[in-house]
Amino acid sequence: MKLSTRGRYGTRVLLDLALSGVKAPVPLKDIARRQQISLLYLEHLIAPLVAAGMIRSTRGARGGVRLARSPQEIRLSEVIGLLEGSIVAVGCIGDPDGCPRSELCVTRDIWGELKKAMDGVLESITLQDLVERQKGKAQSVEKMYYI
Repeated sequence: MKLSTRGRYGTRVLLDLALSGVKAPVPLKDIARRQQISLLYLEHLIAPLVAAGMIRSTRGARGGVRLARSPQEIRLSEVIGLLEGSIVAVGCIGDPDGCPRSELCVTRDIWGELKKAMDGVLESITLQDLVERQKGKAQSVEKMYYI
């Protein structure tokens, strides 16, 4: 079970915008360069984020994207759900009728618990939490080089 690049890169794009702290649109080419994501791939990630109301897109010479909501209002569960869909270890968690053993399967219970735990972690973290974690890591790196 792995998150795809859609989920990982989409989260990085939103974090980049939140860390920029600017209200003006940020050009996609700047985000692509900072996050080392191809511009073409980034353009495909933007559409669902705009449609979901997480970011706003502005066209033109001074165009780009910016957060449509505050980082405190964007939960990681929402981002991953939008870009990845439901995260499950095995198919029978999302479709119990797909397996005739699902009612009696003890391992299915474990995979269900795993899903609940992952969902709980993703629900508990906001984009603002990621901003604070990133700033903490940056300070740790600075201390390491200036000691």
